Amino acid sequence: MNRQPWRLWIDTGGTFTDCLGLDPSGCLHRAKVLSSGSLRGRWTSKVGDPPSRLGVDLAGALPQDFCRGAALSWLGTDRPPQAVTASTADTLDLDGPPPGLGLGAGFELRFDEEAPVLAARLVTGVARAADLPPLEMRLATTRGTNALLERRGARTAFLVTEGFADLLRIGDQQRPDLFDRAVRRPDPLYERVLEVPERLAADGSVLRPLDIEALESSLEGLAEAGIESVAVALMHSWVSPVHEDAVAGALADLGFRHVSCSARLAPAIKILPRAQTAVVDAYLSPVVGDYLGRVRGAIGERRLHVMTSAGGLVQAGHYAAKDSLLSGPAGGVVGAARVGRELGYDQLVAFDMGGTSTDVSRFDGDFEYRFEQRVGDARVASPALAIETVAAGGGSICHLDGPQLKVGPQSAGAFPGPACYGAGGPLTLTDVNLLLGRLDPERFGIPITPGAAEDAVGALEETLARHGSRLAGPALLQGFLDIANQRMADAVRRISVRRGYDPAGYALVAFGGAGGQHACAVADLLGMGTVILPREAGLLSALGLGAAVIERFAERTVLRPLDGAADLQRWIDELADRARRDLLAEGVVEEEILIRRRVAFLRFVGQDATLDVDLPDDPGDLAPAFLHRYQARYGYRPPDRAIEIEALRVVASSRPDPFDPEPAPTAVRDAKPVDVVDAHFEGGLRPVARHVLTGLQPCERVVGPAVIFDDHASLALEPGWVARKAPVGSLVAERRR
Repeated sequence: MNRQPWRLWIDTGGTFTDCLGLDPSGCLHRAKVLSSGSLRGRWTSKVGDPPSRLGVDLAGALPQDFCRGAALSWLGTDRPPQAVTASTADTLDLDGPPPGLGLGAGFELRFDEEAPVLAARLVTGVARAADLPPLEMRLATTRGTNALLERRGARTAFLVTEGFADLLRIGDQQRPDLFDRAVRRPDPLYERVLEVPERLAADGSVLRPLDIEALESSLEGLAEAGIESVAVALMHSWVSPVHEDAVAGALADLGFRHVSCSARLAPAIKILPRAQTAVVDAYLSPVVGDYLGRVRGAIGERRLHVMTSAGGLVQAGHYAAKDSLLSGPAGGVVGAARVGRELGYDQLVAFDMGGTSTDVSRFDGDFEYRFEQRVGDARVASPALAIETVAAGGGSICHLDGPQLKVGPQSAGAFPGPACYGAGGPLTLTDVNLLLGRLDPERFGIPITPGAAEDAVGALEETLARHGSRLAGPALLQGFLDIANQRMADAVRRISVRRGYDPAGYALVAFGGAGGQHACAVADLLGMGTVILPREAGLLSALGLGAAVIERFAERTVLRPLDGAADLQRWIDELADRARRDLLAEGVVEEEILIRRRVAFLRFVGQDATLDVDLPDDPGDLAPAFLHRYQARYGYRPPDRAIEIEALRVVASSRPDPFDPEPAPTAVRDAKPVDVVDAHFEGGLRPVARHVLTGLQPCERVVGPAVIFDDHASLALEPGWVARKAPVGSLVAERRR
């Protein structure tokens, strides 16, 4: 009998890597490690035999000798790392005596494996010297995003049609800041640019044949200069990619492993977004490809699927770096949609507050997509969930600009982390919540030093006093909290109010390590009456990977008047067939394939921007649907002008796992708290009940102010809110009318 494999769902964020593992018997296991591929712990006792053996507190039970070979660094010191020579679940043997630090000193264990592999070993209980068991892994990663934002991509060259060498430097001439008189454009991602002697006409016919021989000497110069990756974007290649394919072939013959062709990545009109996409993909392909290669090398011949920015899964061997930029946040949106629908809510705002940023997205029966987005300084034409990001996370640094309070955009990251991590970090939102009594230092997954957070606040108070301000203590901390809440509420407004949707009709699904700490306050600012804290709220992006489907997009540029598009249905059917074939190649059986969306992108003749409209059953209803969508979006009656189709897209996927929505509760009863402490809510110190989510029974309710703790997240229930535990394990909080 074949043994069922482990199923691992792993989300690697900027600070933490979250892992959920479903073992062959169906039991769920959890792990959370730092994305630097390390664990943190605390020295708890002197074992004494031998002197270099330490009693330690590490999160979770570790297999025998799991830490052998890891490098141990003492937090908050500049002492050189020590090697771990042996370990048990609660002891470490070092290659020498520990330094003269007192008990309780924190340390970090750094391993020589990628964080997803370390997490996989933790949940499966397999020591580092042994092979992992049979498994299927689904992975979301911010590796490409971080490389792009930090400018740590590959050395890249850009090949473009002769005469267009300055295309990406000129761009679309939009000012990054309309009122900035000294505009400083960022340097392009590519290191070199080469002009290709060729030219196609708008219909794909050849105006100037490709002179590949004249190009080859220049290409050889790229290899000699150490260029790793090449982006190719030629005029009108979306109509006929013949010249791009020939250039790619010549590059492959010269040994270039990473060649990104615009017509393959973004087969649509407009050379600028095609070229930008190709350059981003080339810049990140070696980084993302090498990272996935290391993960695949460690897990062996196991199935590895990777989450795309659009919330679907792709086999690692077919994964494009351009699709990785919103990989992690997309997993959270998929998880939030699944949890919300299980509770009977179809209109949701996903609110994912992690260590570095907060991501928000709207779900209204299906996902909302963008087909062109900006990440940092780069613009990419690629399907992605419509996610708005603001630099306000648990690790966002709370600092001063003169006497003015600021939150972010800088983050303390995984190292040194917030001040309370004890590694010399600055004051962050995590420290603020801790000092206001909204977090319990005993319930962190890593050692916490509240005194370090108090010292960080004291330093800011001294700076404010020098500016003549008396702001201090809880009022100062509340000020930082209010700033962060307003910034996150504005992000929700950008994906709702500014697009014609009232957030008051939506439920806010709060997740990530810090989401529940701010959810009720953000909901109050937006007039929202329901907050959901999902089960596994601190690991929801990982849970979303388990609920995700294998997905493919197929697209076609049309550029025809709507009245003259007699072939509309045939084009849609051809796109559906193409997407279906891609899924079959992934191993999805025909019976499990679902054509989820058929979308037309329409505009009035003479306009540039389009609106996406789901194709009705009767194509003749497409024009009225567009006019209705236009009025809902812009708030006025559309003009009487001809309509044209710019493009068509079809979304096909495997079928999601079925589920039954939870029935409405029939009765609720008050829950008994674990304890009552003094904490700051609504600007004052008051008694606050504390509960543990796993200790609540279904339909038990908690009245705010209160704090409800889970293993990797917590909900700060503001005054005026009441929460109940649903049978599926999630919390549903509602504002009293």
